[in-house]
Amino acid sequence: MPFDLILHNATVVTANDAMEVIENGFVAVKDGAIAAIGPLSEKDPLPAGKERIDAGGGVVMPGLVNAHTHLPMTLFRGLADDLPLERWLHEVMFPAEATHIDPDSARCGALLACAEMLLSGTTCCCDGYFHADCVAEAVDKAGMRAVIGQGVIDFPAPGVPDPKKNVRHAATFVDQWKGRSERILPSIFCHSPYTCSAETLRAAAATARERGGLFQIHVSETAQEVQQSLKQHGQRPVPYLDGLGLLGENCLAVHCVWVDEEEIQTLAARRTAVAHCPSSNMKLGSGVAPVVPMGDAGVVLGMGTDGCASNNTLDMFREMNTAAKLHKVHRLDPTATDAETVLGMATIGSARAMGLGDRIGSIEVGKRADLIVIDTTAPHLTPMYSPVSHAVYAMTGGDVRDVLVDGRVLVRNRVLLSMDLEKIIADSRGYAQRIVRRG
Repeated sequence: MPFDLILHNATVVTANDAMEVIENGFVAVKDGAIAAIGPLSEKDPLPAGKERIDAGGGVVMPGLVNAHTHLPMTLFRGLADDLPLERWLHEVMFPAEATHIDPDSARCGALLACAEMLLSGTTCCCDGYFHADCVAEAVDKAGMRAVIGQGVIDFPAPGVPDPKKNVRHAATFVDQWKGRSERILPSIFCHSPYTCSAETLRAAAATARERGGLFQIHVSETAQEVQQSLKQHGQRPVPYLDGLGLLGENCLAVHCVWVDEEEIQTLAARRTAVAHCPSSNMKLGSGVAPVVPMGDAGVVLGMGTDGCASNNTLDMFREMNTAAKLHKVHRLDPTATDAETVLGMATIGSARAMGLGDRIGSIEVGKRADLIVIDTTAPHLTPMYSPVSHAVYAMTGGDVRDVLVDGRVLVRNRVLLSMDLEKIIADSRGYAQRIVRRG
């Protein structure tokens, strides 16, 4: 029987544990999964396939995996720049969300985010926000893969006016979406230790664990957060959360900028993954996460963009470039966070951090066919000695030509096939006008 699809005439960057690169390679897809991989000599016949995609001598890679997003916040892109986190959050973002985020705007913002991610080579994301049911519907409609977390916070929030019902609301979302789509996994996202009580944190984490879902939480994003934790709880955030029983394999700790050596060892011992968001941390002046020590300690590291209000894009190629250079200059060490390490964080590392490492994140037989094709004919990608180096230091989201999720082509020749892009952009501009009018 022929394969469903053959991608060929490509340099295949597998992003497997050996970061294997296959020159003049092919990837065969069957029933939405990767069925065969290998090199082809000039004399080898191309395997039989119902459909073929000629990569034109470009690069075939696993789709990038964004380990931390707030998708509807695309509608707030550029709304409040150049502010410290506390002012940005409490003076602008929380009021804007209370005024402007409803089911329709959440769905619109999520669709806009999916369009941006797909066109720039991201096939999977881990989201935490409000109106998660609407976000999940949008992501499912777009054809992407995602872990979607319902936001939990101890004051009135979009879709959850009574904070006493926040965990119950999140549990309902998980129950409604569990098993509904193979590509959408529901989870619970507690905003942070300083916006959720110990009771809320315990209940939310237990609810996620009981349902087999991921528990997401912002941790130690700023120095002020650490000082507040010491004053309020007598502990830094990581031991505080550990004492509550929150850390573990189903917990994804986001940011972890201000964690010390002891906390790093705790994260590693509890097998708690970390989502690194360098651009957001830089833009908000939060600091530089100790990624190198965390990696050395064995912490599973993924990479995320954060929301568009604090980045301001969802381009994971830009995020990789930033991450690689940030840690070199911060440590005064050009060998820190090398290209292979950074590409691994944005692919298999993020997949493992989200609990999806056995399904996506690398090009290996049996994994889902979440793949991207990079056009390498542009001047800035010529010549190409190392496709891994190019992926981190030279490529951008604009170089992505084709995108597949579960073997389904969602972007072909830079054209989005799964959504009406013109309508999404028009709707998003309409919401922006309302935001400006209402303030």
